[in-house]
Amino acid sequence: MNEEKAAESYRPPHGSTSMEFGAAWGILVRNFNLIRRYLSWEIVFLFYTLINTLTIGLIGVDQAANSLGTSSDEVILYLVAGALLWGFLSVLFNEVSQSVSWERWEGTIEYTFMAPVRRISYLGGVCLFAMAYGLVRTVVIMVAASMFFSLELAGANLGGALLVLTAASFSFIGLGLMAAVLPLMSPERGSQATHIVQGMILLVSGVYYSIDALPGWLRPLSTVSPATYTLRAAREALLMGAPFAELKGDIGILLLFGLLLVPLGLYVFSLGERYAMRTGKLKRSG
Repeated sequence: MNEEKAAESYRPPHGSTSMEFGAAWGILVRNFNLIRRYLSWEIVFLFYTLINTLTIGLIGVDQAANSLGTSSDEVILYLVAGALLWGFLSVLFNEVSQSVSWERWEGTIEYTFMAPVRRISYLGGVCLFAMAYGLVRTVVIMVAASMFFSLELAGANLGGALLVLTAASFSFIGLGLMAAVLPLMSPERGSQATHIVQGMILLVSGVYYSIDALPGWLRPLSTVSPATYTLRAAREALLMGAPFAELKGDIGILLLFGLLLVPLGLYVFSLGERYAMRTGKLKRSG
């Protein structure tokens, strides 16, 4: 009982602000170094994501070929944009939510959680890495898809789309922080359970189809998914070249989502961490 109370009340000493920023940067650099260690697997996953995006684009080619009055480029861009944006958002969600599983796999979870670093610094480093890594992957796949389909992006508002993704990042980071509790609570199946949350977001957010295609009883759920507003605004920027004035409404909604979900995610994660320390789940690896 005394050990449980000590684990629950333990708080590592904190350093100066510069030290905390250094710790967050260290987490970011460490994660990129881990990518270098498993570079062959990263190439495999990148190739899979690229093939998946091209396959979805080819569905658009087929649909356009069999639909009168429909622009081939418009259909392809609609589907490819959905695949690209979902790929970016999924990287954010997965990298944050599975950070605990990664630490457990590497056998460093106990040392990381007991280190004299604020938890927000550790999570901040993970989130920065997820944003940078997701952006690099998205740019690589977008260039490859544009070359494969000979897509014309001259009229697209790429800056506006990037701004939308940046605003959306915060809300998905918050969701990822909440999902990261699952691997803390269940070392065996927690990481797999995060895919349930991701799947629900995919279902209701109109990634590959319009929200209007959803059953009436399911459609209201799309209004509480940040991915819905991300996809709508980013598609307007990429397909129609919408200026910032037309995107600011959705960007404001995304920032509001982030303002609510990031603090909530940190709070939920802290509860899960205290539970894991109290029950000794941090000691389990594999």
